[in-house]
Amino acid sequence: MNRTSVVLCAIFSLMIYLAALPVRAELSDVAAAIDALSKVRDFEQVAISPDGAQVAWVELLHDASGAPSRNTAIYCKSRSDAAAHPKRITIARGNNAKEHDIAWSPDSRQIVFVSDAEKTGAPHLYLTDCLGSKPKRLSSLAGYLDGPRWSPDGKKIAVLFTEGASAGSDPLEASPSRVGELDEQIAEQRIAVVTVATSETKVISPTDMYVYEFDWAPNGSAFALTSAPGSGENNWWIAQLYTLPSAGGKMKSIYKPPLQIAIPRWSPDGKSIAFISGLMSDEVSTGGDLFVIDASGGEPRNVTPGLRGSASWLAWTSPAQILSVQDSQGKSAVTRVDIGTGKIEDLWSGDDFLNANMWMGSLSVANDGMTVAAVSSSFTHPPEIVAGPIGAWKLQTSGNSSVRPLWGKTESVAWKNDRYDVQGWLVFPIDYDPAKKYPLVVDVHGGPASVLTTAWPKHFYQPILLSGQGYFVFFPNPRGSYGQGEEFTQANVKDFGYGDLNDILRGLDMVISKYPIDPGRLGITGWSYGGFLTMWAVTQTNRFAAAVAGAGIMNWQSYYGQNEIDQWMIPYFGASVYDDPAVYARSSPVTFIKNVKTPTLVVVGQYDAECPPPQSFEFWHALKTLHVPTSMVVYAGEGHQFQAPRNRLDVNLRMIDWFNQRLVQRDAKAK
Repeated sequence: MNRTSVVLCAIFSLMIYLAALPVRAELSDVAAAIDALSKVRDFEQVAISPDGAQVAWVELLHDASGAPSRNTAIYCKSRSDAAAHPKRITIARGNNAKEHDIAWSPDSRQIVFVSDAEKTGAPHLYLTDCLGSKPKRLSSLAGYLDGPRWSPDGKKIAVLFTEGASAGSDPLEASPSRVGELDEQIAEQRIAVVTVATSETKVISPTDMYVYEFDWAPNGSAFALTSAPGSGENNWWIAQLYTLPSAGGKMKSIYKPPLQIAIPRWSPDGKSIAFISGLMSDEVSTGGDLFVIDASGGEPRNVTPGLRGSASWLAWTSPAQILSVQDSQGKSAVTRVDIGTGKIEDLWSGDDFLNANMWMGSLSVANDGMTVAAVSSSFTHPPEIVAGPIGAWKLQTSGNSSVRPLWGKTESVAWKNDRYDVQGWLVFPIDYDPAKKYPLVVDVHGGPASVLTTAWPKHFYQPILLSGQGYFVFFPNPRGSYGQGEEFTQANVKDFGYGDLNDILRGLDMVISKYPIDPGRLGITGWSYGGFLTMWAVTQTNRFAAAVAGAGIMNWQSYYGQNEIDQWMIPYFGASVYDDPAVYARSSPVTFIKNVKTPTLVVVGQYDAECPPPQSFEFWHALKTLHVPTSMVVYAGEGHQFQAPRNRLDVNLRMIDWFNQRLVQRDAKAK
């Protein structure tokens, strides 16, 4: 879902509890599986040097017990020595710092990164190399730093700077309670430019504009950037494409998009700027078509019209060609687009999901346009760093070589509904026997502009572990998802809960017809937008014998007034709730709540800033009033994404236990 403020009623103070669920014998294996998943090594970013010879990455750290921490470290190695151990390049000792946002100098000799290891109240920029030289501090800014990028001549570094902030904004984190007199407090993220030789720093973008992304012009004279005035939390959905002189001055808007834009990149000849545009429900979840616009402005040109996928990343490899990563029917694909002819050359497609530093697929590419680095993972192997020519990359790490999947085999499944091709993933029971009948649980992804890919599961909420309990688990990518083209992504506009649920139900019919699934033992769950669709589904059909709604939306009308990012809703609903309340009511579970018969567990974080707890409470309260079996847990101190290991374990155990009691034991009673 998206970034919302938390409006908590006093009644929640009576509901926030964590009565630990006793781990019964049949769930002990689930606890062990969750513990094992938490100890998998993971990576936040990878960057290949411009000459393609070295690879650096940001790795998440674990504490002494093996549990994941919130801290990170940076490692580097030469690609020419496969046996060499990665070298940690850092100013931190141990695991007590967050070091991130690496960027190579144009000559491939130096690396700049951000670190809070000095504990000065704010992070700083540091300069080092892959040999492990002592890092040199470059910045003295009092605020948060993010996304450094070198100037083409290697003499300066531009970085996003938020004055007075000690950490970046993250909508998945717990949001503090809002008390006292409320007023809009805006901390604008601006561009600061640091001269490498002298450490002289100048903040150059206007004080009233929030900058989201930027790129240097190839001659270093200007920036292309996405920006909007006012609240950075809310206004990304209406950001425009601007140019700004690198010495500072007036920003010039060169394109006001009808939807969202991301990843502005200047062409090598300085004549054009490329970007991705489409309907996007989350700032870091990028998908759409590739567009190119003249650097002076004008009407942009879609260079991938009719694309049967969703572009999630781009990089120019010549003035006429763009390298792109796409989400295509749940898989990653790497393509090269000729912007003159529109020809799309398929360079690679496979079961591995490629991620360099974003939610969606991306790469880090060297100057030759063909040597890349990425984080690679799939349902069958956990994350590792890979690098090399496209499609012929080699492993650079092996920290997860002993890890094996804790679920059964997976199959991509496809079906048609209305005029659309729809795709999803089916996970088999871990000890699958085709002679037996099995229960099935549908897990609906969030977004809605997102996609369930082949990537190794790493979300804290893990319905895939139901496979080990003897379930099929069905992961559909219904309309509104990425991976089938922009028309498909926009097909749920003014239609939340209708076409997308129908896609899911038709997919469910298909897998039941092909696999030994008991239609009397079906469940549904999801988090965020998936939590909404779970709440919605049980108001529209009685096919599901059990449901678990995680951080859902019960009432789009009240939700509109409970969040601070109403801008994300306008493209989907067509107007504000004040101008067209009927379109919001049409897709609200509360409108049809008296239809519910399905026992539903409701779970949410106390300080969820994206899907406020009052939405979950309203749904739970209605089910209690209607005498539908239900239970609700509000997790103390948690946001949209749970952080405490105890809470991550508890929410998964509760989910699995809820389904076991109603789907597995239901079968035992029938026998």
